[in-house]
Amino acid sequence: MSHTDAAARPLFDTFIFDLDGTLLDTLPDLVVLTNTSLEAFGLPPRTTDEIHSFVGNGAKALIYQAVPEDTDAQITEQVMQRWKDLYSTVGNQLTKPYPHIVETIRDLKRRGVKVGVLSNKFDAGVQAAVDEYLPGLFDVSHGESDEIPRKPNPAGLLRSIGELGSDPQRTVYIGDSPGDIRTARNAGTYAIGVGWGYHTADELREADADAVIMDARELVSWAPDVRE
Repeated sequence: MSHTDAAARPLFDTFIFDLDGTLLDTLPDLVVLTNTSLEAFGLPPRTTDEIHSFVGNGAKALIYQAVPEDTDAQITEQVMQRWKDLYSTVGNQLTKPYPHIVETIRDLKRRGVKVGVLSNKFDAGVQAAVDEYLPGLFDVSHGESDEIPRKPNPAGLLRSIGELGSDPQRTVYIGDSPGDIRTARNAGTYAIGVGWGYHTADELREADADAVIMDARELVSWAPDVRE
């Protein structure tokens, strides 16, 4: 389903976003972090395209795919720990927001919309990235933690909606992966896919996104304008 006529689009007062591939282009940093961590244990590096194909399901999934298949489990865990340790010092040096993201979030907030972040990135990484690149923009932000299970489990999205004082029917979840669309479906929210991230627009349509956009500024057409 898609909504090409902006006038016919449903309106929502709660917008929750995935992070990597949706708000922030983090791939260049993920390549450096992953290959530095692999090389520390004498493991072969991966190409940018390979690492691109591994992202979207959190750091653990990324590392488990990046190490050679016959890697000892203990070594894999050590690579994972090195990755997390490095993240705190070099994790965001090459990261940047996608075009028009910051202005769009500000416009949504001017329209009275509540905004949040829900990511499969580990929670400390989410907080660090949001604080550095999107400071003061979001009302809530969560990553994977003991309390927030991985998407497409809807628990984190439902918790974020509750923290924003909203409900699923008033909420849109925005992400760049089929898993994000499944998360929205599981939580009962509207689902918007973004075609500028780590998955193609066709993949998002096949996942049955309610809409797929190619420019962040399109998002405001799903928000009420309290200034009118």
